[in-house]
Amino acid sequence: MGSKVNVRIAVADDHGIVRMGLIQTIKRLMPNAIIFEVEDYKSLYKLILKEELDLAIMDVNMPNGAVQDAIDYIKIHRPELKILIFSSQDEELYGIRYLKMGAGGYLSKQSSAEVIETALTAMFSKGRYVSDSIKEAIFLESLTGAAGNSPFEALSDRELQIANKIAEGLPLKEISNQLNLHSSTISTYKNRLFEKLKIRSIPELVEILRLYNQ
Repeated sequence: MGSKVNVRIAVADDHGIVRMGLIQTIKRLMPNAIIFEVEDYKSLYKLILKEELDLAIMDVNMPNGAVQDAIDYIKIHRPELKILIFSSQDEELYGIRYLKMGAGGYLSKQSSAEVIETALTAMFSKGRYVSDSIKEAIFLESLTGAAGNSPFEALSDRELQIANKIAEGLPLKEISNQLNLHSSTISTYKNRLFEKLKIRSIPELVEILRLYNQ
């Protein structure tokens, strides 16, 4: 997909190995691309103001900010800048939400180089990339009229209660004391709700609670 123009791309992710892998893939696909990398939202904001970027590829779970604030910031300060969310979250559960927030596309971190190429081509030609699975989810949503069913509907009241306490930063021991439950029971609840929400970390839990509590 050799690029004839020197497109300017920001890669924002707080994991160096992820940035490195994505940058190498982009460089193979677009040898002339000028790539900037940042590891948190604050650095991304500075870069956006300093450089005339064409595309921002950003993770959702980064320090010093939140994805919705970042999208809003870009829309205000650089409305022409295309936004591609790059996340390990389940795209069928969360991809539509990020598109509704104002992102131009959602790309899974599990994507092959071929899919990444398809996404980059779509972002630069149309300013939008929607995978087949997200298209299908949007189609089903339009049929059922269910406006982005919350993944939290799959949780029991107790699981949701514990999810909120974990997101507040309370240690499992403190949660067990508050709810008068054994620590191992709280740990079991935590594992179960992580499995149901298809997440692997507390920052991801915090982010999706923010997503669906708006």
